[in-house]
Amino acid sequence: MPQLTMHASPLVADAALLLEVAELVVSALNLDVGAPDIQADDPLYGDGLGLDSIDILEIALVVSKRYGLQLRAGQEENHAIFLSLRSLSNHIAAQRTQ
Repeated sequence: MPQLTMHASPLVADAALLLEVAELVVSALNLDVGAPDIQADDPLYGDGLGLDSIDILEIALVVSKRYGLQLRAGQEENHAIFLSLRSLSNHIAAQRTQ
């Protein structure tokens, strides 16, 4: 019987997940911007969407609840995870349990 070779490649968020996560961010923070207007590669923190550390904590809570992830303050990878909508969505795609 031939063996299947699986290559470990990171999961990448598709357009539907990017929009879903953008809608979650807009809803959680009651932003005055539409989810489709959030650019996937613009920074979430500071310049770009203009979020602060409290906003990021709120997003971490709703993302953890919605997708079954463990996002905790103080994790080294948090900066990379919350860099942009795309990086957050890619992390969700790779780690989600729900």
